[in-house]
Amino acid sequence: MDFALTEEQQMLQDTVARLVRGEYSFEKRLGYSETELGFSAEFWQHLSELGLTAVPFDEELGGFGGTGVEVQSVMTELGRGLCLEPYLQSVILGGGLIAHAGTAAQQEHWLPGVASGELKVAVGLQEPQSYYNLNDVQTRAEKTDAGYTLSGRKAVVIGGHCADLLIVSARTSGDERDAGGLSLFALDPATAGVERRNYPTMDGAKGCDVVLNNVQVGAEALLGDEGQASAIIEYQSGRAIAALCAEAVGVMEEAIAMTLDYLKARKQFGVPIGQFQVLQHRMVDMSSELEQARSMAILSASVANNEQSTERKRILAAAKNVIGRAGQFIAENGIQSHGGIGMTWEYSFAHYAKRLIMINHQLGDDDHHLEQFAGLLHVEE
Repeated sequence: MDFALTEEQQMLQDTVARLVRGEYSFEKRLGYSETELGFSAEFWQHLSELGLTAVPFDEELGGFGGTGVEVQSVMTELGRGLCLEPYLQSVILGGGLIAHAGTAAQQEHWLPGVASGELKVAVGLQEPQSYYNLNDVQTRAEKTDAGYTLSGRKAVVIGGHCADLLIVSARTSGDERDAGGLSLFALDPATAGVERRNYPTMDGAKGCDVVLNNVQVGAEALLGDEGQASAIIEYQSGRAIAALCAEAVGVMEEAIAMTLDYLKARKQFGVPIGQFQVLQHRMVDMSSELEQARSMAILSASVANNEQSTERKRILAAAKNVIGRAGQFIAENGIQSHGGIGMTWEYSFAHYAKRLIMINHQLGDDDHHLEQFAGLLHVEE
């Protein structure tokens, strides 16, 4: 099988790489993370002007019709720069849910804005008690004459603090963990009863908990058929997992390169510490983990847009497990190789390590996906 990028895909990756190198230094990133917005509005505008926010959408909705491979090219380079912009949340997951579940009118209303970068979307699927089970939803949507009343709480909504549109899951029927009875709703954050409790995350981004206090919405806020959202959420979360795997590869590559440079420059007993055999072995182990992770990221990108199947589920679970385990290994061993400076806030490696740990926990950690993979081993199509 040929895993080489086509000429167009390579041009796309080179475009993102130049943009990140030219405009996203570590010092600038620290400054962006401390602002109220939490990222660079100018960089987000550049992404949209270059058409990068339109990559995964159909051409009739203002997109380029890109596949998981094109998304991989973008996400890997954004990972190298530890970019804080909500590309995953708005373009991949938020846009994907609208494209998959929304009516033609809803798609035409929202997706051109998402593709152009003018409309930022945040997605609330997780709740304080749900761990990684996206069917574990206590938020309720009670039907009314005018539409629905939503009550509940969504946890760790990355980018929710500045989103123009919130997409949340809510239970319209069934018990707390049933797959049936889940629905998706698109909310204006300014709607009465919507409360956003903002906070920074460990990797420098901004998130929030979204509290819904008897929020009244019209019937047009429902995305897709009532009670049928579970399969859509699972599928689009799979696309987001593939994108996260691609981002992680970019983060890991930079973390390893940074560690290698440090081992060459840092001296002890008059020689670079990179000459010590134990550290050379550690670098080999880190590089081996990266190669396995890269292979799984490529595989996950190749199936990200395929129809849902047991095989697709297996591949994505295996990829997230390998990526999570490799990321944690590289983060921990990179810190060990650096010594105390590896955990210093002013030194960039600490931020790469934090991002790798955060990626492991987004949409299920390595242990969760190992369990998922094991449960699918004997499941037939």
